[in-house]
Amino acid sequence: MIKRRGSKPVRIGTVVVGGGAPVVVQSMTNTDTRDVGATVAQIKRLDEQGCEIVRVAVPDMEAARAIPAIKKAINIPLVADVHFDYRLALTAIAGGVDALRLNPGNIQDHQQVRAVVSASKEREIPIRIGVNAGSLPPNLAGQEPSGKPQGVSERMVQAALGHIRLLEDMDFDLIKVSLKAFDVPTTIAAYQRMAELVSYPFHLGITEAGTPRAGSIRSAVGIGTLLHMGLGDTIRVSLTGDPVEEVITAYEILKALNLREHGPVMISCPTCGRTEIDLVGLALAVEKRLEGIDKPIKVAVMGCVVNGPGEAREADVGIAGGKGRGVIFRKGEIVRTVPESELYPALLAEIDKLLAETS
Repeated sequence: MIKRRGSKPVRIGTVVVGGGAPVVVQSMTNTDTRDVGATVAQIKRLDEQGCEIVRVAVPDMEAARAIPAIKKAINIPLVADVHFDYRLALTAIAGGVDALRLNPGNIQDHQQVRAVVSASKEREIPIRIGVNAGSLPPNLAGQEPSGKPQGVSERMVQAALGHIRLLEDMDFDLIKVSLKAFDVPTTIAAYQRMAELVSYPFHLGITEAGTPRAGSIRSAVGIGTLLHMGLGDTIRVSLTGDPVEEVITAYEILKALNLREHGPVMISCPTCGRTEIDLVGLALAVEKRLEGIDKPIKVAVMGCVVNGPGEAREADVGIAGGKGRGVIFRKGEIVRTVPESELYPALLAEIDKLLAETS
């Protein structure tokens, strides 16, 4: 059992982040926010996949003015991502957004930040202080008191603390914090240090992580490490591609750490010289069939007699393949033995029975 860091709860729309609440999965649209139809359609796809909070880019006033129409058409909390121009944040707040993401590196005028904080405070809208290693405030000294160069992670922490102090000076504490870098050790070090200094909830992520294959691995290592340390209240996996993949990957990370249940878990062996059935084709077909199922069932697709029977017995439903045939398991009990050609339909039949029993 992972012992999670205690953090102050913050409510974003209907979703609680921090304070011991389940780790929340979020994503960000990659549509043009000014295109309300396309943005709403993508948000609904994300919602169907299990996304619990969604963020949209607000690069100009037309995008900010689209917030009310988007908000009206969706069912999950909406966060406005604002850079440079504080007026965009004020317009998004007036439009009914549920939270803001601000980067302290690119809004330098404290009076402008104060205007945003005042409006957020009036409507009880949380602000995420989002620090990225690539856009740190230019006014940081960049060195420690000893005169030695200051590491990137420490500069990230100092950037966030400066913005936190500004918000706290206005008696505002509806704050989330993110400290993202592409470099995984830098990101981990920044969150570890920040955890010693504040109790605000953490939004975890590895920024610019890459395409789904490489980015999922980088994100799993970084986010997974921090979650295992007990740090993190909400996560966003940043991938170059369809944001639906971000949500899928996020839940796989959480499921791997037993932090959330969300849909099926599939166990399948890596194949080796002992495999005597078409395990790859079978596993891919089963994985495809499991898409869209929201019940947390465990399905094992195993290809040989070494680990297969044991792993299959541990699953809710499973198969252990042999030479030209396989054994079907339900809850540790052998149901029947079938030829290889009938493995897939036989397994699907048992999955369907299980789902019907648990509905």
